[in-house]
Amino acid sequence: MPIEIIPLEPTLRSAIQQAFLKCYNLTLSEAACSLQVTRKEFEGTFSLPVFPFCKSCQAQPTELAETIGQWLQTHTDLIARYHVINGFLNLVIDAAIWMAILKSIADNPSYGHLPKQKRRVVVEFSCPNTNKPQHLGHLRNNFLGSSLAAILDAAGYTVHKVNLINDRGIHICKSMVAYQQFGGDATPASTGIKGDHFVGNYYVKFDQVYKEELALLPEGETPLILQKAQRMLVEWEKGDSVVMALWQKMNGWVYDGFNVTYNQLGVTFDKTYYESEAYLLGKSIVEEGVHKNIFYKRTDGAIAVDLEGLGEKVLLRSDGTAIYITQDLGIADWRYADYHFDQMIYVVGNEQTYHFKVLFAIMSQLGRPYATAMHHFPYGMVDLPDGKMKSREGNVVDADHLIDEMAGTVGNYMGHTHKTEGLTQEELEKLHHTLAMGALKFFLLRVAPQKRMLFNPNDSIDFQGDTGTFIQYTYARICSLIRKAQANQTLDPPSIQLSQLEQALIFQLYRLPAAIEEAAVTYMPSVIANYALELAKTYNRFYASAPILREANPSIRAVRLLLSVCVGRVLKKSMALLTIELPEKM
Repeated sequence: MPIEIIPLEPTLRSAIQQAFLKCYNLTLSEAACSLQVTRKEFEGTFSLPVFPFCKSCQAQPTELAETIGQWLQTHTDLIARYHVINGFLNLVIDAAIWMAILKSIADNPSYGHLPKQKRRVVVEFSCPNTNKPQHLGHLRNNFLGSSLAAILDAAGYTVHKVNLINDRGIHICKSMVAYQQFGGDATPASTGIKGDHFVGNYYVKFDQVYKEELALLPEGETPLILQKAQRMLVEWEKGDSVVMALWQKMNGWVYDGFNVTYNQLGVTFDKTYYESEAYLLGKSIVEEGVHKNIFYKRTDGAIAVDLEGLGEKVLLRSDGTAIYITQDLGIADWRYADYHFDQMIYVVGNEQTYHFKVLFAIMSQLGRPYATAMHHFPYGMVDLPDGKMKSREGNVVDADHLIDEMAGTVGNYMGHTHKTEGLTQEELEKLHHTLAMGALKFFLLRVAPQKRMLFNPNDSIDFQGDTGTFIQYTYARICSLIRKAQANQTLDPPSIQLSQLEQALIFQLYRLPAAIEEAAVTYMPSVIANYALELAKTYNRFYASAPILREANPSIRAVRLLLSVCVGRVLKKSMALLTIELPEKM
């Protein structure tokens, strides 16, 4: 059995409660004993602000802090020393406690996983359309969804990762019409173009022709090519055999392309839903809403709902065809039947905030028991130095090209700055891909999801910067250190006096479960990204200032090696929560 880790905060709060009771006959709740992490410029681990207790204790801040600090140092084994600074009692944890925590972490291979909870969470993410390849915005979505699912799993939830493929609708028909009109007998195989890119080219072609036709028409008239797409959507919903055969063929090409991209990204799902399989269920829910007088038919024949504070929302077009929200109604019921979730998280860009407010309000009015469990996890757009991405105009940065370019950039960077002797060409290409994906994922995940961000590939690859490659390099450095250590080097060292930097490292290791819990509660993978970055920075300061294998004292050498091993494990665990692989050699 792993050695149980000392719960520092609860133990300290309990000791502080006893101190106030013994010294001032004051009974405090545990919540009243609020501890803060000591600011970096002062010595200490935790700080207790004493101002709130001065009146009750009839004591000045300095006197009160000295009294409590002295009692804690005398009556517990926790405190090595303390400092009183500006009304704060800064507590320095005893080195023996840090050694016990370090050994506990080393002894627990599953360190970081929180106790299992009886809560089922479904995380929906990715959700591409089958009319174009995935682009940089999709990458942020895929990485946020995968990371959030991993974090929730580590926090003890039962997690199901699901995808919803938007495989029908007017946008799909646009690509189909353009291919019918301009594609001839071309296929991905005959052109050597990846399937999703091949289909996406016709989506771009549609937009070009649409604009050309629109420019020649009187205002208010609909271009012919759009009329064709609208008619095709009606025929698709009727099940026209020719239209269905074209739809199946073109979607098949796209799925082949998507699978290659997902494999490159390391993204997987427990289940994939398709809009084409849900829109009829959605239509039946619309009929239910009409029957209950929640929805109504407009004079133009469309079905709509009027929601307080959200206005009118069309649910079915006047020609009877479904729209996005139609299938979302059906998918919600279907998904609850599949998983009976306690939380349903939609990872979708913040431009869809209104859409989800409407969806959740509708499900609430329909009396669905899970309506309050539905949650929209919004994230900001990704911009490039030359502006916002647009898929209709063909100047989008697609995922496949970006991954290849990132791997090439890594290769060029390493060729100028790092030696890679001893690696075969295949191993070198795998390393470049691993580093490229680490750089890309980390750059997109370390920023708070709600923030709009600017992505510059060159800024994401720096072995000495605030990057994923810096953390990967740190881990490889630790692995190299461990390989060089003697095989019989003990990893069960005696307790020794620890430097402040060593204590700081152990404290950061100790904070992993708290970081996971915070990230899970706030839906913020950036918490884990910044935790891993700070741990790597602290370790590199330690590595630069303290000899490890060259340390003459065997006890100190053993402690520093064990500390390095634990840092490596926690970095690997933390980065796995971001779905980032750490190479053992670089």
